[in-house]
Amino acid sequence: MGSHRRLASSGSDRGATVLCMLSAAAAALGAVPAHAAPHTDARAEVDRLYQEAEQATQAFDKAQEQADTLRREVRDAQDHIARQQQRINTLREQLGSLAGAQYRAGGIDPAVALLFSDNPDDYLDKATILDRIGTQQEGRLRELTVALRQLAQERSEAAGKLAALDKSRRAVAAHKKTVEKKLARARQLLDALPATARAAYDRASRDGRVDLPDLTGVVAPDARAAAAVAAAQSALGRPYVWGANGPSGFDCSGLMQWSYAHAGMQLPRTSQEQRFAGRQIPLSEARPGDLVIYRSDASHVGMYVGNGQVIHAPYPGAAVRYDPVGMMPVSSVTRP
Repeated sequence: MGSHRRLASSGSDRGATVLCMLSAAAAALGAVPAHAAPHTDARAEVDRLYQEAEQATQAFDKAQEQADTLRREVRDAQDHIARQQQRINTLREQLGSLAGAQYRAGGIDPAVALLFSDNPDDYLDKATILDRIGTQQEGRLRELTVALRQLAQERSEAAGKLAALDKSRRAVAAHKKTVEKKLARARQLLDALPATARAAYDRASRDGRVDLPDLTGVVAPDARAAAAVAAAQSALGRPYVWGANGPSGFDCSGLMQWSYAHAGMQLPRTSQEQRFAGRQIPLSEARPGDLVIYRSDASHVGMYVGNGQVIHAPYPGAAVRYDPVGMMPVSSVTRP
């Protein structure tokens, strides 16, 4: 199993059995005699596809997160534009009413109107009102001008968000296609294995390792870490599903995000972002609840639970489980 543990998880719901196959196939191939060069080559190719599929999964997660954020922003912008348009319509109606009042009062020179007025005192009262109407009209015009300018800016910004959303959606589709393509190729390699290698795979892929390891004396450093560990433990046995963050299935970073959400903390979506979602510490100082980031590209993550063990979502076809913290190269440890 050493080979597949050096590579971490990723995959598709449809390919949920595939990467489990990849992992076990790699382990099985490792036991093949040295003269079986084609099998050794297949192992290297399976390992490469496995890692690249997980990298693509993290890219998918990031693009999906961006698309969700932009979708909310576009919806909020459209709502605000609708409210702004209603305000502009109201201002126009008010200006129309003021203009009508001035027209009915007669737009003649005040001095001439006073000269021919039968009741100068009455006219002066009306003139004061007309001046007030003019001031109101001027204020409404200024307000309308500002509102129109703001509306034009908001529409431009909304158009930009829509364009960004379309780009993000295309990125999601591209990353999904990449994952599925690599999984399909890995399945071809797996299907080409001889019966002995396939039997070894079947033995290695039995995923019953959800029993609690020896965590005697292990205590979480605080209530938040304890809640996150408890949430991750409650997910033991649930399947790896690429692009998922619970509750019925998870990819590696989705499990971390879901677990810490139960502790009242919102982690970023991807393992690359989770790497910087707190203080980085040496592996020797890891405590329950810390995030263990794997590979130099930070494409896999697990949660340290104590006594040299992590909980993680390994790969498609395998359930959330415990594994030794050193199952693959550790690049960093983060304390959220």
